[in-house]
Amino acid sequence: MKHVTVFRKSGEYAGWPANYGIWNWGDEIVTGFTLGSHSTDGGFHYRNKDQPFKTMQTRSIDGGLTWETIQAPLDAPGNVAISADEHMNLGLGPVHLRTNPPRTFDEEFDFSKPDFAILMARTGIRGTCESYFYITKDRCKNWLGPFSFPMFGLGGVAARTDIVSHQSHTNRCILLLTATKPDGDQGRVFCAETRDAGQSFQFLSWLREFPEGIENMPSTVRLSSGRLLTALRCRSSLESIGWIDLMYSDDEGINWHSLSRPVRGTGSAGNPPVLLLLSDGRLCLIYGYRGDGAGVRYVTSANSGRSWGREIILRDDAGNHDVGYPRAIERPDGNVVVVYYHNDVADGDRYIAATIWKP
Repeated sequence: MKHVTVFRKSGEYAGWPANYGIWNWGDEIVTGFTLGSHSTDGGFHYRNKDQPFKTMQTRSIDGGLTWETIQAPLDAPGNVAISADEHMNLGLGPVHLRTNPPRTFDEEFDFSKPDFAILMARTGIRGTCESYFYITKDRCKNWLGPFSFPMFGLGGVAARTDIVSHQSHTNRCILLLTATKPDGDQGRVFCAETRDAGQSFQFLSWLREFPEGIENMPSTVRLSSGRLLTALRCRSSLESIGWIDLMYSDDEGINWHSLSRPVRGTGSAGNPPVLLLLSDGRLCLIYGYRGDGAGVRYVTSANSGRSWGREIILRDDAGNHDVGYPRAIERPDGNVVVVYYHNDVADGDRYIAATIWKP
């Protein structure tokens, strides 16, 4: 096992890779995060909400051993970080009234193109939050967009990147997304799809329309059988205790059913999962842990998610709970690279780290 520092700068707050995406082409890996100013007055997260954040992108061409980080090559509404409104007290307002507003999509999704990828973004997690997206045709060297994304008649849509292409149609995909609840709070997951390369999107189904507590930040894989498996970040509304549930669909997202609870504790406020289907057929579920011994952990399943092995700690050396939000890929050699944010001491810098190991 090897721990790597991806990006670190004194006095700054680098965080939340799970809010963006990760893509790889063999040993070439690209992921994103957001960067702001560090402040011990920030509350649960030690960041300065009175300063703007910006979106960063980092790339490795050697399987995660070394990284080159730049400001993400995209036009951001309001010229501030995408998917970070809740961390800025800037009064940004509706996305269509900002500079660089989302526009009508005039390209197409084509998953047959090897260098193609989609990045989902959002203006918040509560109330009337809106979502939009970008596409790249050149391995994230340039992002086209932002492009408009529908509200589906819902109060708010908070999109992160969780997209599964169709088994046989290169212009069709399923998107797992989070909507606000009727009272405007965060936390229920739904499934949508496009059948025409992104020209239109249709609401398909709720995973659980009225969940216990808060559910968000899905991570989805397709098994060889065609079954869709989605891991959900879950937490109690009252006690803020987190766990991870696994759900499945055998009809392309039209109906969903509970399968198992792979992780019964992710600490205070919970942490999003990364679900990987490994090349040996096992499932690997990675997540940040925000309790005593904060850091990054994982579990595996050898029977398609029906049962799970013991929890394995990748690291438990964080100074406090302000860690996690992982994204991960499996390299061609079977090693997994997981990227997350971390800290060494409670009031120290938040930085981006990676761990490389073979589950």
